[in-house]
Order: sequence, then C-alpha cells, then structure tokens
Amino acid sequence: MENDGVLTLADLDGWSHPGPALAVLGHPIKHSVSPAMHNAALAAMAAHDARFAPWKYFRFDMPPAQLPAALAQLHAAGFLGLNLTVPHKVLAVGLVAEIDPAARAIGAVNTLRRTATGWKGFNTDGYGLATALKTDLALDLAGAHVVLLGAGGAARGAAVECLQRRCASLRIGNRTRANLDTLLAALRPLAGDTVLEGFDPTEPPAAMPAGVVVVNATSAGLQPGEPAPMDLRRLPPGAKVYDMVYNPPQTSLLRDAATLGLPHANGLSMLVHQGARALEIWTGAAVPAAVMDLAARTALGLRA
Repeated sequence: MENDGVLTLADLDGWSHPGPALAVLGHPIKHSVSPAMHNAALAAMAAHDARFAPWKYFRFDMPPAQLPAALAQLHAAGFLGLNLTVPHKVLAVGLVAEIDPAARAIGAVNTLRRTATGWKGFNTDGYGLATALKTDLALDLAGAHVVLLGAGGAARGAAVECLQRRCASLRIGNRTRANLDTLLAALRPLAGDTVLEGFDPTEPPAAMPAGVVVVNATSAGLQPGEPAPMDLRRLPPGAKVYDMVYNPPQTSLLRDAATLGLPHANGLSMLVHQGARALEIWTGAAVPAAVMDLAARTALGLRA
C-alpha cells in the first residue's frame, strides 16, 4: 500500500506497517495535501532524530457511516494519531474516550491521539487560525476587533478561539438568522467582556472599529464569478482580510481585498499550522512548519 494513495476501511483488514502510523480520515479525501505535509515534516525530523524514520502518514476515504468501525479498527491496528476532516469533526465527538476541554467548547475535533482506552480528541483549527493571522497579517487575536463570516463548524471553531484569546469584539455575519442566533447563544457564556454581536452580511455594521480583521469561514466566493460574502468597501481604515479557503488560492473576497489595497491572506497557512500542532501532539517534538508549508504549496502546484 502506498502512503500517498487513498485507502479504505477494507485496507485495515490484516493491516501491517513496520513503524508508527498516522492518518487523515475524510469523505472525500483524495484532494487532501495532509499526507504530503506530514510525511515531509517527518522526513525532516528523521534527519535529526532516527526515531521518526519509520513514521508514516496515510489517508483514508471514510464515509460517515463507517466512522465508528474505523476508529475502533484503527486503534486496534496500532495507529498513534488521526486527523479528521469533513464530515467527521462533529461526528467523532461522541465516539472518543476523552476530549480536550477546548475541543469540547467547540463541539468538534480534528485531531485524535491514541490512549490505552481509545482516542483523545483535540481541535487544532483555532490554533492554526491564530498562528496564521499572526504570521501572515501581523495580527494578534488578543484585543483584536474581528468580523467573522459564517455560522457553521469552521466559524464556531474560529469564534471560540477568538473569545478564548480575549479579542476586543467579535461580530458574526450569517445570512440564515436562525443559525446565527444558535451560534451566538452558544458563544455568550464564553464572551466575558468581549463585545459579541450578529449581523446580516448584506448589511454590515455601520460603525466598525479601525483595524478590524475580516475572517471568512464560508465557501461563498469559492467558484469563479461568485460574489464575495461581504462588501469590503464598507470597512474602516486599517482593515485586514483572511479567507480560510486555500484552494483556489484567490477567492472573490481576496480579489476584492487586493483591489482595495487591503492586507490579505488565504487559508493555506491555517492548514499548515493546524497540521503542525497536530504533529506536535502526536510526537511530543518540535515540528518544522516551514517544511510543511513548502510541501503543501508543492502539492497544490503553487511552487515548483
């Protein structure tokens, strides 16, 4: 079995690998660049520490109905860690033996670490976002004014991270009011002194603080010709824009940001840093995020 191929539940029958195994589970999963990122990092780590030479990272296409059986079989097969992507992040919360408190607040897990009794769930997406904002846009979430677009799982993870890092204000825009109200109700116990408000993205707040950062956690503007999820011309001076989407590398929102001369970045750095944090959780060692970034860009054809 090739570590860069797509495996299925059937491949776990009689599973054999000479060293520690890691994997990402999703449906679909063929597009994932996680194996390229993690195996490049492990190879770099092995150059300095031979313990990591036999470590390998695989990918499994796993329909949601197969997730319970897959988690049990992967544990029995000796896998040390798993990443979970769409549609498993929420489903897995009820299937793990233990869950990190931060992940419980989000209601989703994207990283599982093997324990004697099962899996412990973590969520590294918020860390990935916070690190990406600091790296790409020189922005610290502590004390920041954030406009978050979306009310789904990705938005909830981002919102919890913003509140836990004590942003100054968090304004969440979503077209479906019922979904927005549900998210706001879940977040209020975490808000503390942070200003927490909701709005319709077609009618952005009239008075937003200077230096606000817009974080897009929706798929709006993903397809060519599709409008951006918010009119950036309404933003105050000093605004910055971050889109969690990384493929394509430039969405409608980012094109608008470029036209307006606003600092902006796509979600590739978030993908890299959430992955690096996951690898740290599994290995307990320092992880070369720069190596993962280069591998991801190469896998996406962004760099030769």
